[in-house]
Amino acid sequence: MKTINIKTVILFSLFISFFSCKAQTLPLNTALKDTPANAYKKDLSNELPPYAGVYKAVFDGKEITLYITTAENVLQKSSQKNYYSDVLDIKYIVKNSSGTTLQDTKSNTNSQIKLYSIKTRPDINSIIFFYSGTNCRVGWGEVILKKINSTQISWEYRPNDIILDNSKCPQGTDINIYLPETKDLIFTKQ
Repeated sequence: MKTINIKTVILFSLFISFFSCKAQTLPLNTALKDTPANAYKKDLSNELPPYAGVYKAVFDGKEITLYITTAENVLQKSSQKNYYSDVLDIKYIVKNSSGTTLQDTKSNTNSQIKLYSIKTRPDINSIIFFYSGTNCRVGWGEVILKKINSTQISWEYRPNDIILDNSKCPQGTDINIYLPETKDLIFTKQ
C-alpha cells in the first residue's frame, strides 16, 4: 500500500510541475543572445498592430498589394535555438499593368515564399522583415517598412542574393523577383 501511495505522490508531483512550467515571456526586441530557448518574445508595447492592413503601390508598371497581419506566439527556428515570437506576416499579390497576376502568395497557401518581421525599431518607426526570396530562394534578404503616418508606409527591399544555383532549382521554375527592388516606395493603406 505504501508503494502505491509513494508512486502516486511522485507521479502527481511530476504532473503538477510539468503543467506549471511556463516559458519565459520577454519584450519583443530582446536580443537573440539574451533569449533563452523556448522563450516567448511578446509585443508588450503594441508596436506591430499599427502596420496591419492592406496596402497598395505601383512600381515599374506593376501593382503590388501587401496583406499585413499580426501573428502571436510563432515558432522561430535559428541555428542557435528555437523560441516563439509575435510577428507581422506579409502575403502579397503582384500584377502587371494589364491586371495579370505575376505572383500571389496570399491565395497560394502552399507557397514556400515567406516574408515576416524579425525586429522592430521604434526609435525610427521601422520594422525589419526577413524575405525568403522567390522560388529557389532567389532574392532572399530583408525588407524594411517605415511608418510614415496612419495610412502610409515606406518600403525598402535589400536582396542579399540574386544568384541562382541551377543545380538546386528545377528547370522551368519561375525565378523572377516580383517585389520592388527599391528604397522609399510609398504604399498606401486601402
